[in-house]
Amino acid sequence: MTHQRRAAYALAALSAATFCYVTTEVLPIGLLTLIAPDLGRSRSEAGLLVTGYAVVVMIVALPLTRVTRRVPRRPLLAGALGVFAAATTVSAFATSYEVLLAARLVSATTNGVFWAVVFPVAISMFPANIRGRIVARLSIGNALGPVLGVPLSTWLGGQAGWRAAFVAMAIFGFVTCVAVALLLPSVTPQQSAGDIGPMPDRHRFVVLLVATILAVTGAMGAFTYMTVFLLDVSGFAAASLGLLLFVQGSFGVAGTWAVGRILDRFPLGVVLVLLGLLSAAMLGLYGIGASKALTIPLLAVAGMSFSSLIAGIQHRVMQVAPSTTDMASASLSVAFNFGLAAGSLIGAGLLATAGVRVIPLFGGLLTAAAIALLAGHEMSRKRRHHRTDSGTWSVQPARGRDAEEPETTSVRT
Repeated sequence: MTHQRRAAYALAALSAATFCYVTTEVLPIGLLTLIAPDLGRSRSEAGLLVTGYAVVVMIVALPLTRVTRRVPRRPLLAGALGVFAAATTVSAFATSYEVLLAARLVSATTNGVFWAVVFPVAISMFPANIRGRIVARLSIGNALGPVLGVPLSTWLGGQAGWRAAFVAMAIFGFVTCVAVALLLPSVTPQQSAGDIGPMPDRHRFVVLLVATILAVTGAMGAFTYMTVFLLDVSGFAAASLGLLLFVQGSFGVAGTWAVGRILDRFPLGVVLVLLGLLSAAMLGLYGIGASKALTIPLLAVAGMSFSSLIAGIQHRVMQVAPSTTDMASASLSVAFNFGLAAGSLIGAGLLATAGVRVIPLFGGLLTAAAIALLAGHEMSRKRRHHRTDSGTWSVQPARGRDAEEPETTSVRT
């Protein structure tokens, strides 16, 4: 097996692993009505199986990533997947709510380490000039989780019981674990993480994390209650919800694939454009969401832009990482899970007080705030550099299409 072919197979295995994690994290959402009565708990308590998972990821991602920084990447990823699969197996055969919750929390501890390491490992196997494309290819697994993994698992749970869905994900997890162990090349922490990103910038990094929290909070607030919106505001029949969500998810997969072709050339521009499309789609749903004909394309744009945005932000985070890229990825995982939990919580509050129609407005405004923050920071940087460069002769390397500002060598006149 040639090096390039093995790297391609390893990338496919890692993408399958991301599919496992994304699907399993939100798996209880589609199975709430089955899990709750079987274990003698309320639906809100069953919902904690998702909320608690996200909270654990936020707490342990950074410290566990730091502790495992010297562990070779192949056994680290394979080990994380092995523990994930074992915990999911325990979940499938849990005899009580407490056992199920404990197994879910064990699985969550591996989640933070996995997401911190998987992207740096993937890009280390390929040339630096196609890193954006590799990030997008790896993110296909993320995008397939909501559109394929969750619906199929929910259907399987309805046919054979909720435990069957967990068994299926445990088997898939074990198979993926073996594939990663066999296919992934030996990667040292230094090869996968590096010292810093290629364009290290602490201010850009922090601003990007804050923008991520704003965008994910807004988007997940809207997406969590999208089915309620489609029923109550758009007037769709319940039987059509599956097809509508499939449209949203399939456009997300297609968009993630397509964005890989331009992400290396326009790393910042892609993020800003996708944020703009996401904001416009959600504000459009608020304004004209009562029209079925107009809601469908807006739903497709929202799905495409959000799934693609995840890949764009991940790539940008590793570009401007001020420390190792694995710690930067762990920080992004914390930011994403914080936004997910906050969006669901705020969306629930809006649903109970103002009604479902205003939730897309909330999401669109938060996403617009993320655009303003990122664009404003970049414009501020350019103004500062312009003032600094006044009265100097500057020798600069050629700039990319996004007008990134590399360090300059200046001779004072």
